[in-house]
Amino acid sequence: MIPPTHTAGAERELLETMLDWARAELVDSVRGLSESDARRRLVPSLTTPIALIKHATFSQRMWFQRILGQLADTDCDGPLWAHGGFQVEDSETVAEMIAEFERASARARSIAAGIPLEETRVHPRLGVVSLRWIYLFMIAELARHNGHSDILREQIEA
Repeated sequence: MIPPTHTAGAERELLETMLDWARAELVDSVRGLSESDARRRLVPSLTTPIALIKHATFSQRMWFQRILGQLADTDCDGPLWAHGGFQVEDSETVAEMIAEFERASARARSIAAGIPLEETRVHPRLGVVSLRWIYLFMIAELARHNGHSDILREQIEA
């Protein structure tokens, strides 16, 4: 894992750089796995490499499209799965999940682009959150799942 090269600058630049880096790292941890390896259950939960990508897609849609963009579920670029994305269907492929994740990432960037870091939205359970908080939360969320995915990949390749 190579850290991002953009390490100085304005707060927003750094937040966006770190989030994009975390996004790329998650995709890289799954890219190249076979369909069967991407679905291997190595822990009791539904956490698999492909499920982590699907869940991260859900998270981006929820935070950037629903909360920040205030879009209706039907206006999001894909489903907001009741199971948070951890349930992967046999028909869903690694390539399709990566494409959905990248589409949700692009939409997140587009929605956030015109919004100041201080601007707030109301989350139904957490209350008032700012864009700055959403960026920090998503960086932490993806970093956690990158760690999960790195460990799963290491187990798969062992």
